[in-house]
Amino acid sequence: MKVLLTGAEGMLARDLQPCLRQRGHEVFPLSHSQLDITKREAVRAAVNGAAPALIINCAAYNKVDDAETQEDWARAVNGLGVQNLCLACQDAGIPLVHFSTDYVFDGTQDSPYSVYDRPNPISAYGRSKLLGEQYVLWLLNRFYLVRTSWLFGLHGANFVETMLKLGSEREQVSVVNDQRGCPTWTQHLAEAVVALLDTGCYGVYHVTNSDSATWFEFAREVYSLSGMSTEAIPVTTEQLGRPAPRPHNSVLDPFPIPQVLGRELPTWKQALAEYLARRKALARQ
Repeated sequence: MKVLLTGAEGMLARDLQPCLRQRGHEVFPLSHSQLDITKREAVRAAVNGAAPALIINCAAYNKVDDAETQEDWARAVNGLGVQNLCLACQDAGIPLVHFSTDYVFDGTQDSPYSVYDRPNPISAYGRSKLLGEQYVLWLLNRFYLVRTSWLFGLHGANFVETMLKLGSEREQVSVVNDQRGCPTWTQHLAEAVVALLDTGCYGVYHVTNSDSATWFEFAREVYSLSGMSTEAIPVTTEQLGRPAPRPHNSVLDPFPIPQVLGRELPTWKQALAEYLARRKALARQ
């Protein structure tokens, strides 16, 4: 199957490409410089030219704090850009894979958020991502709408790399301890999504590594597994003073991924250990 992949230079997209090729798919990757999804005619031309059987959208505006003052731009990419892709999928009669976020939820719920729970974003970024979700639901019958969270991977800036850098410079690092979510390795996410394509089971999915953590617990595990003596110091969201509000609980319930794929994703601790080992092996090359 030929797959058109937008945002092809991003962290998730770069892990998706080898996974897709290993399953026998032909990948037609387009970076932002090659395709700006906010340009409707450019999207239509790209789809007509590539003639894919499926589009995977990894193009996104993901600067959570900057979106508070750049909401129009966030909506253009995460909302209207998705609308353009949906319309192109309509015209071509093909499905779309679109990635969304735990930040579409407000974080006030005590239990994990399921695919049945109603989104209620509290940030400009979350609102822009919800708009993209709505276009998928409004315009398409065949789609995989994948919510995920707290991504880290080998091909882009992420929390793990930030903690490692800060840990090499400081003896103590302050980390938020009142936000809980599911850290997710892009490699495991990519493998699960590509496996999902083989099922033909369209719908809304929550795909993350299993188990949950606070950012503080995540950082502490990074330092422990890395053998660093850096001490993670727990602080509150209010103490950190970031521009955009974050949900205090954004843990995603994995149903029905285990039922559809026949397996759960590994725990985030297993994923982190694999990631650090892969990172170390690559550094030796």
